[in-house]
Amino acid sequence: MSRPDTTGRVLQYLPELKGEEQLHVARLMKPMDDEEARQFAAVYRERRKDPVMVLLLVAVGLTIVGSGFQRFYLEQIGMGVLYLFTGGLCMVGTIVDAINYKGLTHRYNRRQADEVASLVRSTPTADELW
Repeated sequence: MSRPDTTGRVLQYLPELKGEEQLHVARLMKPMDDEEARQFAAVYRERRKDPVMVLLLVAVGLTIVGSGFQRFYLEQIGMGVLYLFTGGLCMVGTIVDAINYKGLTHRYNRRQADEVASLVRSTPTADELW
C-alpha cells in the first residue's frame, strides 16, 4: 500500500492541526507506517492542548488576580503555584501569557508530539513480540 505524502497523512489523521504544529507533526510522522501513524494520532490528540483554552484560562486569570490556571493546564505546576501566590507576578506575567498564549501552547504540544512519537516508535508490534 502506498504511503501518502506527509502533509496528507497529517490532514488524514489530525485535520485540526495548523501551521508550525502541522509541519512538526508531519516531520515526526514521515518515518511511520500507517498503523504507527494511527496510534500516534490517537495518543497525540488526547494529549495536545488547545490554544483557545489557554487564552480563556489567561482571561480568567486576569479577572481573578493572576490565578495561573493556564500554567496548571499546561502542566507547569511550579509556575502555576508562583502565579497563584504572587498574583500572576503582579499581573505582569499573566498579561505576558495573554500575549504569548500561542507560543506557550505550541511549546507544550511540541514536547507532547516528540514524546508520543518516541513512544510509538519504541512500542513493539505483535509480530516482534513473538
